[in-house]
Amino acid sequence: MGPLSGIKILEIAGIGPGPYGAMLLADLGADVVRIDRSSNVGSMGGGDPATPPADILGRGRRSVAVDLKHPDGVATVLDLVAGADALIEGFRPGVMERLGLGPDVCLGRNPKLVYGRMTGWGQEGPYASSAGHDINYIALAGALEPLGRAGQQPTPPINLIGDFGGGGMLLAFGVCAALVEVSRSGEGQVIDAAMVDGAASLMTMTWSFKHMGIWGPDRGTNLLDTGAHFYDTYETSDGKYVSIGSIEPQFYAELLRLTGLEGADLPKQMDRSQWPALKERFAELFRQKTRDEWCALMEHTDVCFAPVLSMDEAPQHPHIAERGTFTEVAGLVQPAPAPRFSRTPGEVSRPPAHAGQHTDEVLADWGLSTDRIAELRDAKAIA
Repeated sequence: MGPLSGIKILEIAGIGPGPYGAMLLADLGADVVRIDRSSNVGSMGGGDPATPPADILGRGRRSVAVDLKHPDGVATVLDLVAGADALIEGFRPGVMERLGLGPDVCLGRNPKLVYGRMTGWGQEGPYASSAGHDINYIALAGALEPLGRAGQQPTPPINLIGDFGGGGMLLAFGVCAALVEVSRSGEGQVIDAAMVDGAASLMTMTWSFKHMGIWGPDRGTNLLDTGAHFYDTYETSDGKYVSIGSIEPQFYAELLRLTGLEGADLPKQMDRSQWPALKERFAELFRQKTRDEWCALMEHTDVCFAPVLSMDEAPQHPHIAERGTFTEVAGLVQPAPAPRFSRTPGEVSRPPAHAGQHTDEVLADWGLSTDRIAELRDAKAIA
């Protein structure tokens, strides 16, 4: 049903951002087949299909288990490449080439193939062959240094910026853009989706603020980094938190009204020298009520307010529940497909697969004969 229905994509199994990009594409209707290593297949064909894995990043795809060190295993993947619209992989530079599945080989087999490469440092550059993780990529991109409160060390926002926003989502965006282009040109191409590049891209507005002179070098002292008293979280009397984002003057006026500060002799909103003192005053105010009491007062107003909810609480909130922002698949609560489409909505087509769960089914669907599948199994090229 999704907008990518009919698109066939091969995912060379990896971790983190690559699977997230594949999940996004599958949520939007693409037939994404994950190529798992045959060594990952356990007894009973890799697991009971009635009990899917808990790794929801793997949802929406079927799994084929292949021995990528076996010549017939590599040949099998190339047979699938011949009928694919795209391939995505997340190894260090050179690994796919050593396996015999690099871009030149795959595009030689299928000139219209979109070949997406997901790495941290990119396919070239002094760091390209080095190991790394989200924290390192966003550090080098200048996206980690601004994060944190004044006087404290930089605080990684878990692995949202590098792995997912600047990684897997960037990869999925690149694949979709290249699929549009190949429909016009008839020629495939390689996408170098690097998390260091994606993290830098996510900082574009902050770079604008820097050039405009409204973003200073000191962490935690700026408009959007907890420097401002009107853009922060505050603890409530029950030990929970609320978020305030009253940037615009009319929203700030509403904040003052609902906190009882309307008409008080206060410094001007944008007097940065007074932000620390005003933050203390607001902190004292918010500690006088529970989170629910502040919700009753500020929800559905123009304060720019929301309670800070835990992962357990978020799916139960009336707004989130009404929109169906979360869904449940195979007993596991998880984020629903996004964005939404009026005519071709995405969906979670199936729960995560065990490694090799769909080997015969996929190979048959993609054109391999029953005899060929039996030969590959006898040769231990597939599992």
